[in-house]
Amino acid sequence: MNASALIAEDEPLLAQALAAELARAWPALQILATVGDGASAVREALALKPDVLFFDIRMPGQSGIDAAVALADEWDATDRPFPALVFVTAYDQYAVQAFEAQAVDYVLKPVQGARLQKTVAKLQQALAQRLLQAPDFEATLGQLRHLLNNATALGGAAPAAAPPGPASPLKVIQASVGTSIRMVPVDEVLYFEAADKYVRVLTGGHEYLIRTSLKELLPQLDAQAFWQVHRGTVVRAEAIDTVTRDEAGKLHLALRGRPEKLPVSRLYAHLFRAM
Repeated sequence: MNASALIAEDEPLLAQALAAELARAWPALQILATVGDGASAVREALALKPDVLFFDIRMPGQSGIDAAVALADEWDATDRPFPALVFVTAYDQYAVQAFEAQAVDYVLKPVQGARLQKTVAKLQQALAQRLLQAPDFEATLGQLRHLLNNATALGGAAPAAAPPGPASPLKVIQASVGTSIRMVPVDEVLYFEAADKYVRVLTGGHEYLIRTSLKELLPQLDAQAFWQVHRGTVVRAEAIDTVTRDEAGKLHLALRGRPEKLPVSRLYAHLFRAM
């Protein structure tokens, strides 16, 4: 079966080894490009539109999972089915369990020919099935949501025991303002946005920066009151005024009390379905 692939692996020797093993296991597979970081993987995949993606979990800038999520946000599934995904990971039982729970395959480092043969057979079957029936893009997004939620385990280390959650959701945000600390009631916050090593805290008329990550902040918020709508954005559900879809099919939120419109990742578009 003729097919094309993109390899995203930041270690050149491992990328060469994977390409060599693929040449033996699947001679008809055309490797369109090999890149070494997540941003390049997204850019090249959008330009080349391969049938298969081999994404290393750990890459500079964006992880393989982050790159797959970013690619899914930009991919036009009406033009071409989303590529079949294969993640490359160091051996770890937690990573294996997480991948096997999904319809996404994985390759362990160092690449073993026998195991890769199984992956190739699975990919060929999936691509043959696409000729008969278009794949369910929503199902792919669901798989990516699952993998995103298990990103720590998939990085190749056992997940640490989760710290006990707060007795009650966070009520006040302590934000530094010059030499002072402003006590910002969470009830006044309209949305949070990741900004490098900080989080922007937006109310109706003010903006604050707090030195924490959105990942650390999210478990402290009331999940019923605040919805994650993008990798880096969490909004107060009651503040959402309208949800609009642009010509490209992407969703944007308008909040009461804020002038800007916030993009909704495809991974979270399922939150907005007309009742």
